[in-house]
Amino acid sequence: MSNTYKSAGVDKEEGYKTVDKIKTAVSETHNANVLNNLGSFGAFYEIAGYKNPVLVSGTDGVGTKLKVALDSKKYDSIGVDCFAMCANDIICHGAKPLFFLDYLACGKLDSEIAAEIVMGMVKACKDNNCALIGGETAEMPGMYKPGDYDVAGFCVGIVEKDQIIDGSNIKKGCKIIALPSSGFHSNGFSLVRKIFPDFNEEFEGKPLYETLLEPTRLYYQPIHKILEEIDVCGIAHITGGGIIENIPRIIPENLCATIEVSKIKIPSVMLELEKRGNIDRMEMYGTFNMGVGMVVVTDEEHAEKVLNLIEDAYEIGEINEGAEKIKLI
Repeated sequence: MSNTYKSAGVDKEEGYKTVDKIKTAVSETHNANVLNNLGSFGAFYEIAGYKNPVLVSGTDGVGTKLKVALDSKKYDSIGVDCFAMCANDIICHGAKPLFFLDYLACGKLDSEIAAEIVMGMVKACKDNNCALIGGETAEMPGMYKPGDYDVAGFCVGIVEKDQIIDGSNIKKGCKIIALPSSGFHSNGFSLVRKIFPDFNEEFEGKPLYETLLEPTRLYYQPIHKILEEIDVCGIAHITGGGIIENIPRIIPENLCATIEVSKIKIPSVMLELEKRGNIDRMEMYGTFNMGVGMVVVTDEEHAEKVLNLIEDAYEIGEINEGAEKIKLI
């Protein structure tokens, strides 16, 4: 009997099935700027209507949150997470997401699982007016065990050069406003899984995995609602490293973001994790978003407008002089 690619562990037919399951839904994310369909060697996206456009790109993955999804056999939120981790980064610079590409690797491809993951990306792209224009599915026996998957993505956005937000306009007296997270998002799950080894245990009346797999919040709509009304000085996406590491990334030299931790609305599941794992509070703030998914820094005169525009936004601090860039009080 001669050797075949399938005998080596790669089933091309399952890949074709995956494409068949997703191609119609993926095409629904396309607009007039997408010049070709799935199947080409490269994806074409036309840019028009900008005076001095700057492309802003970001790439990220879902991390070990995937383990929770795979063990719980619940895959619909993972694609949302993958898109959100990329798109939420570029939004920090005032960019509008244009298009997204994904990379899905596994030991043995199951078209049902792969399609469910991609359909989450489709949903997220639609919510962000972004086109899913391509991707790669890699079946890699020997590298991944059967049942294992890894998911990553790449997002490109656009912003006029004179509208780029980079934190350089932040000054003393600016207010720091929090946009709540939807939970852990996609960070810190190696520690989460260590403290919560049983994803099926009951937490607040439902299986814990439902809370852990809450999709990462998409911030395009609220952020651009704000940007249509006022000039924003800085935006920070609170991901790995938490508040402690991410807010300083946008703070200019000799200024300090003073955060009043008593104002932060910490999700109950994070308080339970902290208690059960006997984790120091500063370790929590340096690992998890602690309920703050995005931070907007704006002039004091505009702070009230932001709070009125975004129903669940709330103030957590202000910018003062200082060398440390962030201080939790």
